[in-house]
Amino acid sequence: MNPYWRSTPSPLYSFLFSIPLFLIYEIGILLTSADDMLVLRNGADALMRQILATFGVSGLYWMGGLFFVGFVIAFMLQRKFWQETRVHGDYLLLMMGESLAWSVVIYYFMSNVSLLLMNPTGSLLIQRVTLAVGAGIYEEFFFRVLLIAGISAILGFIFQWPDKTRNWAAMVIAAGIFSSFHFIGEYGDFFSFNIFMIRFLAGIALGTLYFLRGFGITAWSHAIYDLIVLTRMTTQ
Repeated sequence: MNPYWRSTPSPLYSFLFSIPLFLIYEIGILLTSADDMLVLRNGADALMRQILATFGVSGLYWMGGLFFVGFVIAFMLQRKFWQETRVHGDYLLLMMGESLAWSVVIYYFMSNVSLLLMNPTGSLLIQRVTLAVGAGIYEEFFFRVLLIAGISAILGFIFQWPDKTRNWAAMVIAAGIFSSFHFIGEYGDFFSFNIFMIRFLAGIALGTLYFLRGFGITAWSHAIYDLIVLTRMTTQ
């Protein structure tokens, strides 16, 4: 297998590749007014903050500390399972091109509906761009990385299924939760079965991409897709 395809789904590449998304989103949030900050938080981001707050982890800058911890964990996983910690800068550039290509594929897959995979609650364009970027990193981290791993562990404990079976089953369940999530709360969409199924299939597509290409490329593909649709919506 080509070294690029073998190396780039790894934890270390995914972590490094996702840092710009995190920075763009957090800077965009900080540039908003205090009144808009809670409204503009991506739903998955806000949910994770609420969960962590119950364990006493709160405050504006806690994510910086968590990202440092994430880097250490990614580095250790890289050494254990990939046995390579060298980073090729050209691979990161290729990952950006690949993410753009996947986002275009998703866009044409869903081109008949032009549906955002996030709820655009912001009133200004910069606010909606911030939310689109946040959807890429936080929704993919929550619904793909955390939720699939958690559901897979539960399915393995209950049914004793082999890894591949429980991982794919967990991905399908997570896709259903991902779609349902967009109809919940004050800023959620009005429920429509057709829209639910569209977002469910998008969750299947993103889950498959996550299995094949890792978190980083999936997060960027999701964010770029939302930005493409947002551009189309604002220029029509």
